[in-house]
Amino acid sequence: MTVKNEKLLPLFTEVRQLMERYAESFVVRRDEPGYYDLWSEQDLVIDGRKRKEVFFAGLIIQKSHVGFYFMPVYAAGDLQAVFGPELLATLKGKSCFHLKHLTPELVEQIRAALRAGFELYVERGWV
Repeated sequence: MTVKNEKLLPLFTEVRQLMERYAESFVVRRDEPGYYDLWSEQDLVIDGRKRKEVFFAGLIIQKSHVGFYFMPVYAAGDLQAVFGPELLATLKGKSCFHLKHLTPELVEQIRAALRAGFELYVERGWV
């Protein structure tokens, strides 16, 4: 994969490091410059439907931002309450954040969201 904007690599790398804390509990399907994701691959039942996998989180460098995709919000709508105001300001849709810069507050809010999402997946038996 070609990196669309190399100036965003430091931002991508910093968020990727936050995600890597959870890599041993998930499967990393793609780990390449500009793209990183975490999946749970096991037999699951979600809302009465059998599944073989569930997406946890992903990062991709786009032209003008780093897309941070955070799927636990679909499992628990009240999880959005964990997002601080800086992180919420970057939210586009329900689960995609457009990150253009990082502040210490934003890093801490991403860290807290990942922790809460992981705890939710553990509670549900998805990891």
